Amino acid sequence: MKTVLSALLAGLLFGAGLTVSTMTDPLRVLAFLDIFGQWDPTLAFVMGGALCVYLPAYQFIIKPRNQTLLNSAFHIPQKSRADARLVAGAILFGIGWGLAGICPGPALTNLTGDTQTILYFVLPMLAGLKLSDKWL
Repeated sequence: MKTVLSALLAGLLFGAGLTVSTMTDPLRVLAFLDIFGQWDPTLAFVMGGALCVYLPAYQFIIKPRNQTLLNSAFHIPQKSRADARLVAGAILFGIGWGLAGICPGPALTNLTGDTQTILYFVLPMLAGLKLSDKWL
């Protein structure tokens, strides 16, 4: 139960951060990707701010420990080389992000809003996740 509650709290914190930083707005993300037009550097500042919080936390909290605060093991991938599945997934993610201006985290956050157009992204995303589980 503690694990589920901590995952819920982490998800809510992540969603709040996306909302406060306006990264749930696809137009903001597309403006970041438009480097030869009306470029908006906001996303770069959000990523930089996230790194400023994560790097010290990793060095002083996560790296020295071999388990989480809830006494479960960290799930850190052991592979050090990119394989075909990773590259294909990154390419698909990048294409989708570039076309729609949104990725799964902000899409789920946008479900709490009053717009129904996000369902045109979320429903195929969920179907793709289910199909990939069966296919792979």
